[in-house]
Amino acid sequence: MSSPAGVNSDVFPLIPDLCLFWYLMPKPNVFFPIDENYTVFLQSLKERIRRSQIKAALAVNQELVLLYWQIGREILMRQQQEGWGAKIIDQLAKDLKREFPDIKGFSTRNLKYMRAFAEAYSDEQIVQQAAAQIPWFHNCVLLDKVKDATERLWYIQQTVANGWSRNILAIQIETGLYRRQGGAITNFAQTLPPAQSDLAQQLLKDPYNFDFLTLAKEAQERDLERALVHHIRDFLLELGTGFSFVGSQYPIIVEGQEYRIDLLFYHFRLRCFIVIDLKMVEFQPEFSGKMNFYVSAVNATLRHPDDQPTIGIILCKSKNKTVAELALQGMTQPIGVATHKIGAEIPDQLKSLLPTVEQLEAELQTLEVTSDALKH
Repeated sequence: MSSPAGVNSDVFPLIPDLCLFWYLMPKPNVFFPIDENYTVFLQSLKERIRRSQIKAALAVNQELVLLYWQIGREILMRQQQEGWGAKIIDQLAKDLKREFPDIKGFSTRNLKYMRAFAEAYSDEQIVQQAAAQIPWFHNCVLLDKVKDATERLWYIQQTVANGWSRNILAIQIETGLYRRQGGAITNFAQTLPPAQSDLAQQLLKDPYNFDFLTLAKEAQERDLERALVHHIRDFLLELGTGFSFVGSQYPIIVEGQEYRIDLLFYHFRLRCFIVIDLKMVEFQPEFSGKMNFYVSAVNATLRHPDDQPTIGIILCKSKNKTVAELALQGMTQPIGVATHKIGAEIPDQLKSLLPTVEQLEAELQTLEVTSDALKH
């Protein structure tokens, strides 16, 4: 076969292979180009599908929890009306397993939880509006650990609002979050708008439970700060939802003079910076004056016009309620005073076996350098 006019005879034999190669190559869709509008459209569909999946999962969970409540109520009623004893649950578990072998929810233990569930919630409307909004085994944790109905409802609301897993819920109950929430001494009512004041008050705890830390008896504020940064995930969990870590020993420049804040956070629900000052001693009145300055400095140098007023939290080893209240009365900035509870102290014989604060700090610096290198 002769080559067409104007085509090099050496190239001509390769034309069929080049045509096949072009045909097999992935090519942009010339009939429907993917532009920004399509990308936005696709993203909206993905979000809608995910929301639908979540709603479907919640609907299934609500039906399941309601079914379990109805079964528990029937067991209660039959035991009361027919005089059936506890053994009826064992027999019922065997019969239901035989009828529904692929369903695992009809064990003797789970049927007993259903009975306890119905006993704890006599009103079906409360079950639908509250208990059915969280997974069944979350409800089992509450039945085991919380006997007061009002407290149980509070934990249900917090679980829904914060998306707590079953393990996190158990931890919050065991550390007495219900009793600690909103317990800090503050001047928020006098220094913040009502809506901001109420929310901020509820977000503060007293005491803060740092049982994930182990410090020596002679530990200082800097040791506590470093340990909290080293365990930042546990620290953020204890602080609560919405806290974002900005930095430790955060520098603030005022008139050429540098001041350093122990810990600086930003809270996404409150829409404000939060300054935390750590103390390993009992609260002293002068602590409030220092915090008042820090909060004012953050407002002057970091706060965006859209941000809410910065809040200060003084975390002390202990406090006298009257002294703290009097110390906050003259402050112009919103400040809270709370205590912290640290985990077990290190026995002297084990101190030599553990890394020093300097070693931990060096390890953190190494991790930061490695992280920066990976980013670039």
